[in-house]
Amino acid sequence: MKQVFLLISSILILSSSFSQSQKVKQKDLKKLFKIMAGEFSSEQQSKDDSAFFHIKLRMKPIALNNDGYWFYVEQAMASMQEKPYRQRVYHLYIQDDTTIVSKVFEVKNPTQYIGGWNDVSKLKNIITDSLIDRQGCGIFLHKKQGKTFIGSTPVKECLSSLRGATYATSEVTIFKDKIVSWDRGWDNNDKQVWGAVKGGYIFIKQRKF
Repeated sequence: MKQVFLLISSILILSSSFSQSQKVKQKDLKKLFKIMAGEFSSEQQSKDDSAFFHIKLRMKPIALNNDGYWFYVEQAMASMQEKPYRQRVYHLYIQDDTTIVSKVFEVKNPTQYIGGWNDVSKLKNIITDSLIDRQGCGIFLHKKQGKTFIGSTPVKECLSSLRGATYATSEVTIFKDKIVSWDRGWDNNDKQVWGAVKGGYIFIKQRKF
């Protein structure tokens, strides 16, 4: 019941926040792209709270087409960077006058791209036809006061079978110098089965790409 309450509460907070969204323009999309392009780390959070791991997040810009911006994304434990647990391609674009979408794709044969954030020659074979659309898992972002962007996945639309889950949720707040990301998996009874319990991971930007 507690997990259901937390889920409903977060949805209500996000819904209220979205109602106060500002209009977005191409300059806002470009700004968000520049913020996201880079290397991020949750090292400080892991030192402050042992419930969180030290994770590296890298988002490397790639050129696929002229529709918005694209990233190759790797996420790994700092102690196992050669074995990332998540590899994705994000497509960042404006959907309407208040919404920027970060659409999520899986990549086929992901092992060939490991370390591509640091060696772009590994990314040359990524083309739109080689991507697998993670339908329902995109993040719908809205611009807020204080030059931040906040968003989430649609409710119960991002299907997942990881560790007994039936669906996953992601809530993201993007600041100028950090990204707060809370990914969680839920079973058929809306019970959380994976992901951080206390709150989102705080990824501090360490360098630009």
